Amino acid sequence: MELKHGLHLAYCTNIHRGEDWAQTFESLKTHTLGVRDCVAPGRAYAIGLRLSDHASRELCEPPVLDNFQQWLVDENCYVFTINGFPYGNFHGSRVKEHVYVPDWTSTDRLEYTNRLFDLIAALVPEGVEGSVSTLPGSFKEFITEESQEQQIRDNIWKCVEHIADLSDHTGKPLHLGLEPEPLGYFETSDETVQFFESLKAEHSTDSKLIDHLGVNYDTCHLAVEYEEPQNALGALSEAGLRISKLHLSSALIVKPDADTKENLKSFEEDVYLHQVVEKTKSGELNRFRDLDVALAADSYANEWRIHFHVPLHSPDGNWFSTTRDHIGGVLDMLKEDPELCSHLEMETYTWEVLPAEMKNRDVVGQLVGEYEWTLEQLRARDLA
Repeated sequence: MELKHGLHLAYCTNIHRGEDWAQTFESLKTHTLGVRDCVAPGRAYAIGLRLSDHASRELCEPPVLDNFQQWLVDENCYVFTINGFPYGNFHGSRVKEHVYVPDWTSTDRLEYTNRLFDLIAALVPEGVEGSVSTLPGSFKEFITEESQEQQIRDNIWKCVEHIADLSDHTGKPLHLGLEPEPLGYFETSDETVQFFESLKAEHSTDSKLIDHLGVNYDTCHLAVEYEEPQNALGALSEAGLRISKLHLSSALIVKPDADTKENLKSFEEDVYLHQVVEKTKSGELNRFRDLDVALAADSYANEWRIHFHVPLHSPDGNWFSTTRDHIGGVLDMLKEDPELCSHLEMETYTWEVLPAEMKNRDVVGQLVGEYEWTLEQLRARDLA
């Protein structure tokens, strides 16, 4: 939905299964319209679309795209952003580090992302920016040679050139957001700035970098890294980086004593990667690849922050809290400068694997709860 100051808010449809276009479209007609009817009756409703590679190929067929465009008109909906991080299957079977496959060393990732931009250019309304979010180059473990780093930069730049050509042809402002994530090729604000500086060094006189490439700032991811919004967003802004999209998401915070570790077993599951960053008593940060690895370690640090997206409206539990304060800090900065970023997307894709105590509603009710919480935060800051 459109908010004040030209901001747009949606939830990301990666919460629903959608490995082909038929399944994706069915989720939109069933779940997305159900949410719309609760939170924005009678208003133009924004969709944050997730498309797998397979679904994107099907949607590019002219009759299929024409039908979807007409459906959007008929239902008073619009698409302003696409999540292009997960390439293949994203529900019901092991994803883990394979969410990074193919990475930006591969032309498959480049062709997929270019296709998503072809689609967003066709779908986004006149006068609205279009964005696509993607992974931070690769997974750290995958990168073992300098040649891979060069391939990442080269392929991202080829995508930027494709976006620029599309923008010139359509007159629509389009941009790609690279999403730092724990244990990604770049995961912190400092590493993100360093990556962009390396790109700038290779294309120092080309304005396309500023116009069409930026950062997809995920509040869960940066909070797991123990970064504060003012410092992280401040560093990105000082480096002249566009904030392409704000992902509003929340992580777990725990003190990993024996009882808490036992409780955390209900969050241990086989589909998604749940990186853990611990802070020791001395303030040092240590990283674990996944929750099961952290639980198996002989670790009783001061704090763990766990990359497990929990519902935005979930209250703190007896043994855990969440990183919602990071969202509040980001929205405080958006209040001070509404031009910081116009794309806001709630992203809690973990619905199917949430522990039972967090699934006290159906998926539509869950999403309505997230909208209610988020809109309350935005209204308190005169952003909605």
